[in-house]
Amino acid sequence: MAAAAVDSGDRDGDRKKTKQGGFRAMPFILVNEVCDRFATAGFSANLITYLTQQLHLPLVEASNTLTNFNGTASLMPVLGALAADSFAGRFWTIIAGSVFYQLGMLGLVLSALLPSLRPAGLQRANGLQIAVLYMSLFCTSLGSGGIRPCVVAFGADQFDNNQQQIRDNKETVAGKKRRYFNLYFFTMGFAVLLALTVVVYIQENVGWGWGFGIPAIAMFASIVVFLAGYPLYVRLKPGGSPFTRLAQVAAAAFRKRNAPLPEDPRMLYQDHELDALISTNGRLLHTNQLTFFDRAAIVTPGDTAGDKLQNPWRLSTVHRVEELKSIVRMLPIWSAGILLATAASHNNSFAIQQARTMDRHVTPGGGFQIPPATMSIFMTTAMLVTLGLYDRALVPLARRFTGLPSGINYFQRMGAGLAISILGVAAAALVEAKRRAFAAHHGGLLFDGPQPPDAVVPMSVFWLVPQYAIHGVAEGFSSVGHMEFLYDQAPESMRSTAAALFWLATSLGSYMGTVLVTAVQSATRGSGEWLQDNINRGRLDAYYWLVTCLMVLNLGYYLICFHFYTMKPLELVEEADRDKEFELSSAHKNGGAAAGAGGLV
Repeated sequence: MAAAAVDSGDRDGDRKKTKQGGFRAMPFILVNEVCDRFATAGFSANLITYLTQQLHLPLVEASNTLTNFNGTASLMPVLGALAADSFAGRFWTIIAGSVFYQLGMLGLVLSALLPSLRPAGLQRANGLQIAVLYMSLFCTSLGSGGIRPCVVAFGADQFDNNQQQIRDNKETVAGKKRRYFNLYFFTMGFAVLLALTVVVYIQENVGWGWGFGIPAIAMFASIVVFLAGYPLYVRLKPGGSPFTRLAQVAAAAFRKRNAPLPEDPRMLYQDHELDALISTNGRLLHTNQLTFFDRAAIVTPGDTAGDKLQNPWRLSTVHRVEELKSIVRMLPIWSAGILLATAASHNNSFAIQQARTMDRHVTPGGGFQIPPATMSIFMTTAMLVTLGLYDRALVPLARRFTGLPSGINYFQRMGAGLAISILGVAAAALVEAKRRAFAAHHGGLLFDGPQPPDAVVPMSVFWLVPQYAIHGVAEGFSSVGHMEFLYDQAPESMRSTAAALFWLATSLGSYMGTVLVTAVQSATRGSGEWLQDNINRGRLDAYYWLVTCLMVLNLGYYLICFHFYTMKPLELVEEADRDKEFELSSAHKNGGAAAGAGGLV
């Protein structure tokens, strides 16, 4: 009877698990993401206008403040990933991040509503007013650290659990995850599009109180919706701090740096029971790259008591050694996304200032003017169209030539995005040269001293559409491919960390944008500044050409890194008898390993 009761309890538990995960959990996760991205884009898309026109900061200072904020917001996911993978789990890390984000949004609402927190007249904001702004931005950055690395990985977890893999074959699961990544970025883009049209218009024409207040309400709604889906989620247990394990491998390898490696890799230390929690989908196999770290798995006297590990700082399993190797192998390709973020950073600063100087009437002589920050809708729309056509048109077409179920793999997708982004920056340089020529032709107030707030170059703002649209297409390829690569090639216990790496690239790219702007301003100060408050007197087109050259070099660097990349080898657990037999396979050959043979063409 007791055994029957246990069996009945196990069956009930299995039935409960089969009701969790999959696309049934997606509405709650994606609605949460829509509200979150709506809130984020709602206050950040037009923040350059708030800093220059409400707090009266100079253009370069406001631009650097904005890029530094974006950099900090993209750096915090490293802390969020550490918490999620170590002890909190992804679900509760998302909740905690959302609460901090809500507090930051409330601070921005107060700074926009209270007269004491805004400068009077045309005076520059004082220390207190800047401090309140920075504290609010820091809270939103901290909140981003809990949300960004976990939401995308948490959504993918709904398809990457044992019950889901039992119901579907591996190829079906891989296809569902690919569609999920596309759907994730599509909903994110839809939310941004909504914010750029509705919220930016309210900020420009109604007031900043409502302009910040509506995103704050949306953030609160995202928390409520996400909590409502709690019973449907697959919530994977954290496997302990991945950074601690990486440090243990490095320390053990250094300690045994003089120890000879065995000729047979099977002599290296294995402990399936110890690695069970961090290898539920299969253990990583030994590779012949980065063999220095293999020394961490050499068994020496005193390392074990019987078959059990004594001190992880002296001895690591092969699986843990390969976790570190996987991360190290990913870094060169990951780093190619840094300069991509640098190139895109000017879309929220200099491009908006360009739009502000141009004729923004939708129709000639019409009354309605498109807000400068709303020009980003063309980038978002292009990204949404790209994502929509990707699965419907590009994948079936590419499948005929490559034979891959995914059409092209994520290496090719990311490479295509990097190449397209070069065209986007080059288009920006060409349009800026034309805009500046229009300003020079009309002269007068357009060139004399600081730019008057009502000075307009008689050139339609829609000349900026190509550069925004090309950037959007590039985003549809590069960002999704970048995220999919990181998720697929990271060890399964470090999926949040992999998502954090995506945002860390954005962070470093934003900081590099600040460094580049500062360096250019310093280098050109004596011979006609490229970057000035009056951009008609500057040479913003030359700055864009500089970024274009850097992007060409970055693409070449990516191609070299791709050529030498090795896919992680994974020993997959057989579904028929998960505890007894194993089969050898490469991880996701249909979407990744074929890239090693097929290349980027």
